[in-house]
Amino acid sequence: MNEIEQTLREAAATLPAAPPDDARLAERAGAEGLLDVAYAIADSPLGPLTVAVTDRGLVRVAYPDRPLDGVLEELARGVSPRVLEAPARLDEVRRELDEYFEGRRERFDLPLDWSLTRGFGRKVLQATAKIGFGHVSTYKEMAERAGSPRAVRAAGNALGSNPMPVIVPCHRVLRTGGALGGYTGGLEKKEYLLTLEGVLAGS
Repeated sequence: MNEIEQTLREAAATLPAAPPDDARLAERAGAEGLLDVAYAIADSPLGPLTVAVTDRGLVRVAYPDRPLDGVLEELARGVSPRVLEAPARLDEVRRELDEYFEGRRERFDLPLDWSLTRGFGRKVLQATAKIGFGHVSTYKEMAERAGSPRAVRAAGNALGSNPMPVIVPCHRVLRTGGALGGYTGGLEKKEYLLTLEGVLAGS
């Protein structure tokens, strides 16, 4: 159990008749205003994804190479320390991800919370969120759409630190000329997603 969950459990325990199980704990914490960020693990062909939401929308998707404690610390620092595992709050996120990976969804309908982004980086990622399924763009085009045509390297850095990969499709951004470029989750994941979307030919 991480420190944040322990703190929330102790706070919830002071409430009348606080239930012991995790689902009821999350429900009670939310009702009492103790829960600002809910997270869960979503199974995927790319491994278990850590997904998190706030009242405003999806705020984080993390690949399995990011340790859970590190993701929770990032959320606590960048959004709110009141973070708790609450799988029921992530049902819609997991459903849409399942449909996407099964080839039954081409567009996510989830509201997004941009709290973990700032300034030019946020503009780049908001432009990236508009790239449609099966389409690609370039780092240069993303810099232009974010209002700074010369800031190609900064656009690449913003895409590399995308807090919501898959949902905000930074995998659809390539180098000028068609080379894949880098990817926050590793190049094999970028190749997988582009193959799933029909941009790359399957092996």
